[in-house]
Amino acid sequence: MLSKLKSRKIAALLAFTGTVIPIAGLHKFYLGQPLWGVLYLLLSWTPIPRVASAIEGVWYLAQDSEEFDRNFNGAQGNVEVFAATPHQSATSNRVSAIADALRQLDDLRQDGLISEYEFEQKRRQLLNKIV
Repeated sequence: MLSKLKSRKIAALLAFTGTVIPIAGLHKFYLGQPLWGVLYLLLSWTPIPRVASAIEGVWYLAQDSEEFDRNFNGAQGNVEVFAATPHQSATSNRVSAIADALRQLDDLRQDGLISEYEFEQKRRQLLNKIV
């Protein structure tokens, strides 16, 4: 599921589902953040995951498609856009887009928004696209 593009509407639906049913965090598993999903499950006896799920559901819907792709789909949605520029070859644009995505991913890791494990998974996915 990590290699498929994630849908913003499905993520929001799963987040809102977590506010209604006693199990919250399904949206985190869907978005490839299993550690956060487990944390939500462990805290499911408190109202914290339900409130967080509601906030995240609104946040997913408030983002436009490009911003959601940037946050949760990495460079998968952006690589083709960069490859269409007429002045450089498609290969160099692809590598450039992946390098930019790696920098953004590293910034997220340094800010503590993703774990080392999540960073390494996404980094490997991006590097595999170069070959």
